[in-house]
Amino acid sequence: MTRTIAEINRKISQGKAVVVTAEEVIDIARERGIRQTAEEIDVVTTGTFSPMCSSGAFLNTGHSRPRIKLGGGKVLLNDVPVYTGLAAVDIFLGATALPEDDPKNRFHPGEFNYGGGHVIEELVAGKDIKLEATAYGTDCYPRKKLETWINITDINNAILFNIRNAYQNYEVATNLSNKTLYTYMGILKPNLGNANYSTSGQLSPLLNDPYYKTIGIGTRIFLGGGIGHVAWHGTQHDPSVPRGDNGVPTRPGANLALIGDMKQMRPEWLLGTSMLGYGCTLTVGIGIPIPILSEEILQYTLVSDADIFAPVLEFSEDYPQGKSDILGEVSYAQLKSGKIEIQGKSVPTASLSSYPKAIEIAHTLKMWIQQGKFLLAEAAAPIPGVDSGVVSRALKERSLTE
Repeated sequence: MTRTIAEINRKISQGKAVVVTAEEVIDIARERGIRQTAEEIDVVTTGTFSPMCSSGAFLNTGHSRPRIKLGGGKVLLNDVPVYTGLAAVDIFLGATALPEDDPKNRFHPGEFNYGGGHVIEELVAGKDIKLEATAYGTDCYPRKKLETWINITDINNAILFNIRNAYQNYEVATNLSNKTLYTYMGILKPNLGNANYSTSGQLSPLLNDPYYKTIGIGTRIFLGGGIGHVAWHGTQHDPSVPRGDNGVPTRPGANLALIGDMKQMRPEWLLGTSMLGYGCTLTVGIGIPIPILSEEILQYTLVSDADIFAPVLEFSEDYPQGKSDILGEVSYAQLKSGKIEIQGKSVPTASLSSYPKAIEIAHTLKMWIQQGKFLLAEAAAPIPGVDSGVVSRALKERSLTE
């Protein structure tokens, strides 16, 4: 059985496409078998909702009267600094940017109550954002100071551009020391007091297409409550990590650079997030449709939490020192059970990624496709795969220390 994206899109336009989520397809295939399921189902939808630090927004504010050259100057949005080294009124707001007066970790653990991710959320929510700027002035841009309010409805452009999202698998974080740790994986209690993990497991996009056979540059996706696209492979993309017999990586592997129009996004899917003792970030909602072009593609979407294994890392010594040791591997079924065993001890688990929200994203994308509001996009180019020559992240990190 084979079909094309064009054939699937015709069925979507006619309201005849059969769409299920990556959670639903597992039971369907178990009941009906691979061949019948592949013949009947056109699209499988995925979803994830997790903190994703490598996110940000390009904004074009429009020109003031008289004009001001923000490029090379200093600009604050709600007291959060933005990058101005682009052009006259193009700026970039990073999700992890902090106000200059934030004490950070001076009084550890710092609270990090407000940062770039929160500004992005408030922009998408339609709130007015205070812009303060100083510039050096030129003949064509004479103004040197500007204080005003901007709103997403009246600025020229607001483009979400995230350079590393939707990680394919991720580590489980633990703490063997006798003190509490505050990390990007959340609070880690001493003496194996807890284990934190991320990604949505069997619903996660790249775990349902482990070799990126349908996900590529130009793929249309659910991004932040609107429609976005895969722009490139993400930074630290590593297709060369170890994999199980099912092709699923057992280490953090692929990831995606994503782009979309913030003016069509919604604040419940782009949440400014504070991480105690670590910093600010942005929690991003992403959903990617998997077109069932063959039985092989369907087979990949049948991956269940019991089939996905993640490495357990130690964060008091091994991770900060760049050691490659792991404490073992555990399945997502074990993680989602609420406890895992590490070094003979039963350790409670918790997820930074919201599985209920991932389900909601997958169902929303399913509804969009069923209603003919969302057509699939043929990838313009593939994501680099195992034989692409992409150097592994571990090798790159090691080279920095030699």
